[in-house]
Amino acid sequence: MSTPTASHEPGATIGVEEEFHIVDPETGDLRAGARALLASRAEVEPELHRTMIETATDVHEGLATLREDLVARRGQLVTAARALGLGVVASGTVPGSGGSVVRVFPKSRYEWIHEEYRQLVAEQQVCACQVQVGVPDRDLAVRVTRRVRGWLPTLLAMSASSPMFRCADTGYASYRTVAISRWPTVGPPPDVRSADEYDRLVESLVGSGVIKDAGMIYYDARPSARYPTVEVRIADGCPDLDDVVLLAALSRALVATAAAAEGEATDGAVYRAGPLAEAPVELVRAATWRAARSGLEQDLVDPFTARAVPAEKLVEALLEHVRPDLTARGEWPLVRDLVDRLLARGTSAQRQRALLTAGASDAELVADLVATTAG
Repeated sequence: MSTPTASHEPGATIGVEEEFHIVDPETGDLRAGARALLASRAEVEPELHRTMIETATDVHEGLATLREDLVARRGQLVTAARALGLGVVASGTVPGSGGSVVRVFPKSRYEWIHEEYRQLVAEQQVCACQVQVGVPDRDLAVRVTRRVRGWLPTLLAMSASSPMFRCADTGYASYRTVAISRWPTVGPPPDVRSADEYDRLVESLVGSGVIKDAGMIYYDARPSARYPTVEVRIADGCPDLDDVVLLAALSRALVATAAAAEGEATDGAVYRAGPLAEAPVELVRAATWRAARSGLEQDLVDPFTARAVPAEKLVEALLEHVRPDLTARGEWPLVRDLVDRLLARGTSAQRQRALLTAGASDAELVADLVATTAG
């Protein structure tokens, strides 16, 4: 992703990073095609495994240009993959995830991670969709992550696309969430209130030798280690591009709403925080597990009240929370429509299970994901 331009308004800019599985379009098996795709004309970046590839949009201010960018990059990647006899899938997992032994991409950082984490790396054949929202003030970015954390499990439930792992139905809507939960720096953002406090925490973790660098901080939302942004990273990869746009819009609205609650960002101003709706880390973890387990099909946990509520009711509560920001940007009608469509058709995890129930093979399931990703 290109470096965001300077702006004092939190939420003014937005970008998306998408991770993709590389598969054999006939058998549905994972294929180590990253190096071949990197040698193509597609604008892609390597990921941990050779069976994965990543794209990153430019920085945008509006959803329309963001969508155009996403369409163009997916199209470019799909074309490059087809020329190599490959397919690409934007979903949390594919049936073969976690079951094939493939070397990590030949990069010293990835090789260190593999040597240190072993089986966790072998099972890290999972893909996410990450949204970068511009927040130039780093102290504010840290406080924003704490304010948004209670809503992040709802985003996960809406994006759930990873029921399959090792060629079996796991019973989870997002088994990707379970697979990554064993890493030491994954989960809800911590209770820190300043950039200095956050940086000391990261330095301590790096100094301990448990992680190699700040890039291995995998919290569900974090101040980016590279950009002046808050990175919302809880979601599964989304096969349907509409869900990517929806995730981006809601992530930005959450960040901007949280920033507004902290006060206006102006030169020399002091942030005066409004009341903080508490969502304790323990409850957010429980809410995240429930979202991973059932997606939108059962009750979710409201981490602000510690009560089980129907999934659709919590989605509506999220929409009401961010509606003022969406309305101010002129995005409310589009987001309302995208949510209605998602609730009507269900998540990718629901679609995948429906196909399997109807008798589809793993190869046919992957072919459907390849087609959905291609659009």
